[in-house]
Amino acid sequence: MPALGSQIVNYSFNRTHPMNSIRFLGLLLILSATAQATDVFDMDAIRDSSTLEIEVVQDWRTVPGPVMTRQKLVTINVGEIWQGQDYRLPVRMVVPADRKARGFHLTGGNSPTKLERETRPRGIDLLLLQGGVGLVMTVVQEPGSYGKPELGGRSEARFAKSLDPHHKIQYWAWPATLMRAITTAYAETDHFDKGKVAVTGSSKNGASPSMAIIHDDRMTALHASVSPIWDSPLRLCDREAWDRHLAEGGQQRGFSGGHFGPNFNQRVLDAGNTWENLQTFANDISDQVFVSRNLQGLRDRGVEMLFHPGTHDMVAYDMAWGGAHHPSIPLYLGANSGHGKKGHSNIEQDQQNKSAFLLRHFFPDDVRQPLLTSPTIETNLTKSTLKVTVRFAPDSGEESGRIWWMNDRGADGSPRYLKEPIPDKNTKEMAQDSDSGVWTVEIKIDPNASRIDLFSNHRKTIKYREKELRTYISSPYTRIEL
Repeated sequence: MPALGSQIVNYSFNRTHPMNSIRFLGLLLILSATAQATDVFDMDAIRDSSTLEIEVVQDWRTVPGPVMTRQKLVTINVGEIWQGQDYRLPVRMVVPADRKARGFHLTGGNSPTKLERETRPRGIDLLLLQGGVGLVMTVVQEPGSYGKPELGGRSEARFAKSLDPHHKIQYWAWPATLMRAITTAYAETDHFDKGKVAVTGSSKNGASPSMAIIHDDRMTALHASVSPIWDSPLRLCDREAWDRHLAEGGQQRGFSGGHFGPNFNQRVLDAGNTWENLQTFANDISDQVFVSRNLQGLRDRGVEMLFHPGTHDMVAYDMAWGGAHHPSIPLYLGANSGHGKKGHSNIEQDQQNKSAFLLRHFFPDDVRQPLLTSPTIETNLTKSTLKVTVRFAPDSGEESGRIWWMNDRGADGSPRYLKEPIPDKNTKEMAQDSDSGVWTVEIKIDPNASRIDLFSNHRKTIKYREKELRTYISSPYTRIEL
């Protein structure tokens, strides 16, 4: 009999812990009965540094460079993916040589081989270190990329049968790795003071912190690219949405249509589960997965966020739905961008959003101008033209506006949505009204078009000390039926 997705299990972080027998009994009881979804993460266990089982690979040492640093490399036990299967990964910590770091920039887009080498920070990381912010680097990658393909395969097979998110690296191990890296750094009390923790990354390294930040209030900022943001119908296994998706030539395999990354629907069905099991799983876990379902709580915590989902991405494949339902989530939409995409010929090549975002977050006294927040967008359709008006809050300081549009774009996640680019000619500078401050433009309507998709991008230059950085924000992605 297939296991239900609501049967979510807490696992021990240490097999020798005396509570293991009790936890294992609890596991058996949970697996024998249908239960409501519980927390994917045991945050008390996540924060418990005594269970890290730290192995020191390179102890603290001074590393020369443009900024002298102190660095340490360890491996840690993130926890058990299933009973008896530890998940161990390296963590490299970097602090200024002359003081403790206050807070840090956390990343998972590294390999074990890369972390074996002392890091020579540059770019934004160099600026952060100069300002007293540390770096913490770990590995959020497919196990096969570092020689453990069997671990990934066993994880997928177990999850397909159980629909237990703890069995799936994507839902448990990757976000837990980032959170346990925070625990590791803060256990080094001679080298880190508690402060802000900003996490950045793309793809799996955008998705993993997007989930982790919901659960871990030690995280204070998130910059995520080409990764999921919201709970659109395809992600929730809505039957009507999937029927339309398949009718347009969409797939169940691969990334298109996935809940929170690669789609696993067919593997789960092949393992004996039903479509209803998939829906139950998606509905039960989504509150713990999607930023869109946790906006108020994140804002109440003061979390800062900026997303670069791409307009043609196979993971963040639902811009039309998201723009309609979550217009306040801050986005930058690089035209024709996504996994493996080259971008539009007029894409903003001078965009420096991540650097500006991090500098503003860590050093607000040195970056006094805030980044732009999401504007509102209005449209007025006549017989032959579409007038677009974009409005920012007063005194926002936006400097430019450019509109982008497509006619008759395919449905979210469909092959046409992913493959057909915004034509080179479908972009236009906007004009700012000197009295009202709004940005306007008129688009000539194609008489053969049945709908039009559009968004606009707007620049603001901010200054960190003597360094100027050009930032961009997008208006909500908008789909209009003609």
